[in-house]
Amino acid sequence: MALVSSDYRFMYADIGSQGRISDGGVFRNSSLWQKMNSDGLNLPMPSPLPGSNKDTPYVFLGDGAFALDTNLMKPYPGKHTSGSPQRIFNQTLSGSRVVVENVFGILAARFRIFKKPISLAPEKVSIITMTCILLHNFLRRSETSASIYTPPGTIDSCDNFGSITQPGSWRNEVVGNYALRPLNQIPRRSSLNATQIREEFTSYFFNNRQYMVSQQSRL
Repeated sequence: MALVSSDYRFMYADIGSQGRISDGGVFRNSSLWQKMNSDGLNLPMPSPLPGSNKDTPYVFLGDGAFALDTNLMKPYPGKHTSGSPQRIFNQTLSGSRVVVENVFGILAARFRIFKKPISLAPEKVSIITMTCILLHNFLRRSETSASIYTPPGTIDSCDNFGSITQPGSWRNEVVGNYALRPLNQIPRRSSLNATQIREEFTSYFFNNRQYMVSQQSRL
């Protein structure tokens, strides 16, 4: 399990959990979850979204494998009508989570050991994985090394709505067949406060999407 930033670097990684442990169990046993629930991450104080006077917390984005939390937003489950607030919220999160897909895709494309299951002891696999993550971050750190490690065209290009307009070249190298697997989606109940926070973001994304569509129609 890992946390990545918008500049395509790893911020946190939990490696080596046993496969028999549920995805939610991996997260809840991680130091990241413990710090999130004890205010130990030094996140900025909640502040209003543009056009609002209600404080909203800073949040991480996750997929359906995680439980909705006050600091962790995930998509609405199920299918929703095109143009509905829930559909737009899900599309917005999906566009942001493309960054995560690119980070793992680049890692698999550049470090080819991830193109198939690694036949080594779990302890050695953990060391190899963390080493590759550290090298990835190091090579993404400066503009010079990043231009060599991930030259133009490597990363997906997206429009204002988060839809991929030009797939990154890493997709041609891994062809979706690599050893890093997505987490399973498991329904979980969410707290009322977390649900209300998601509704605040949903309203903001919906109103902002309507404005962006109206602006584009004038071009």
